[in-house]
Amino acid sequence: MPSNSDDQSELTRREYVACGGTVIAGGLLSGCTGSSGSDSPDSGTATETAATTATESEPVDTAATDKPYRITVEPVGEVAFETVPQTWVAENASWADMGVALGLTKPSAVVLTGEYRTWHYEDVPGLSPSKEGMVSLWQDGISKELLLEIDAGVHFIDPNYMANLIPNWDRSDVEEMHQRVGPFCGNTSFSTYSWHEDYPYYSLYEATEKVAAVFQRQDRFRALSNLHEEFLDRLQERLPREDQRPEVALLSPGSTEPETFYPYRLGDRTAYKHWRDLGVSDALAGSEIQSFTSDRGTIDYEPLLAIDPEVLLLYTDTHRTDSAFEDTYRSFLQDHDTASQLTAVQNGAVYPAGGMYQGPIINLSKTERAAKQLFPDEFDEEETLYDRQRIADIRAGDI
Repeated sequence: MPSNSDDQSELTRREYVACGGTVIAGGLLSGCTGSSGSDSPDSGTATETAATTATESEPVDTAATDKPYRITVEPVGEVAFETVPQTWVAENASWADMGVALGLTKPSAVVLTGEYRTWHYEDVPGLSPSKEGMVSLWQDGISKELLLEIDAGVHFIDPNYMANLIPNWDRSDVEEMHQRVGPFCGNTSFSTYSWHEDYPYYSLYEATEKVAAVFQRQDRFRALSNLHEEFLDRLQERLPREDQRPEVALLSPGSTEPETFYPYRLGDRTAYKHWRDLGVSDALAGSEIQSFTSDRGTIDYEPLLAIDPEVLLLYTDTHRTDSAFEDTYRSFLQDHDTASQLTAVQNGAVYPAGGMYQGPIINLSKTERAAKQLFPDEFDEEETLYDRQRIADIRAGDI
């Protein structure tokens, strides 16, 4: 799902998967955002081999345990491992980032490499944003042949996700791949789906703890968790009073020159963690506007003018530099007869919202950027709010 240099332009998958299989206006909607973009140079194809993932961190330590072990991952239940997995697949960038934060190389594959916003890694010592060799599982569907070729030791993908959202898959297919390749043990805690009644959602760090258990890196998890808690403590001490924090509207523009938007409501899933941690409120609360994740609807400028949000946060199809975002979205809105009447547009309070997926590193990066966007009087643009070297040390096992 949809931020600021990776593309999300594989349109065929988003309709079926990220948006629950709904045909929209006879077309296909990529990643639950309306904008389209060109393919990223490292977006990944089925012809690439999964064995050539990035090598900027240490490999999995098979000596971590020489005995079989079991962990519990909801909604799957107990999962058995004979040894620590050597290769892995992640459904999305949330799970991918969890593994990377624990010191693993990037996964062999994700469903869509374009949705994995690795630009967040650019300033972490020793960690490359490259996705060279990473495979996109989605190739107009997900094939068993590709999963067999990748041959991952574990798939951080909820079996319900495969059976409910991937065309031509059912429970028996997932079980077959579980037995022939490796277990499926993910949790779709980043969003909600129609089949999520009584679903056991994990928080970001609860899910990360499960990844750490699979790879026997609990010490790194504890260090990451402490780093995160200390970061939030320092950050939240500097936030203005609650009544001085802005109401924000989360929107995905229908194009780079938008006349319609896909609205999102601030929820309690991991996709919105950084906004919750910053204590901002939802400008759409109390209105009749439903989240795109539930009703797939769009809005135009009329209801936005009626609400007149203090801040507009835009989920976009690709990461853009500040100047590119200015040239693409802010300039268009400022020159638009109707959009220019919005308070957020007049005040220049239109910002990239970032992608929806986030693990520990991406969350730190997104929270830092959001704090500077929303509270420029409290946080200087050049200020560093979390320790990049400490992340590198934790990844390397220097706890």
